[in-house]
Amino acid sequence: MKAIPTVQIDNKFVKVTEWCFPPNSETGMHIHAMDYVVVPMTSGKLTIESKDNKFTEADLMVGQSYSRNAGVHHNVINRNEYEFRFIEVELKK
Repeated sequence: MKAIPTVQIDNKFVKVTEWCFPPNSETGMHIHAMDYVVVPMTSGKLTIESKDNKFTEADLMVGQSYSRNAGVHHNVINRNEYEFRFIEVELKK
C-alpha cells in the first residue's frame, strides 16, 4: 500500500507535503532532489529502507523536526498498527 502525499504549498521557495501513512504503507524507493525538513505529527517508529536494502528504525516524536540534505535515497515504511503522519518541507534553491 502506498503512503498518501497531500501537497499543501508549492511555490518558488518551498514545497510542503503532508504524508499520511496508513498501517503497512510506504513511500516506495525515491531520491530527494532538494534539502528538506520533516515535522512529525505522530510519535513512533518508521522503518527506513536504504538503497542497498538495509533496514533501520527511525524514532520520531511529535514536533521534533529534523533535516536532511538532497540526495537521500530511501523508502519509508509504516509498520505500526496505527496511521502515521508528518509534514515534509522541501527547500527550493
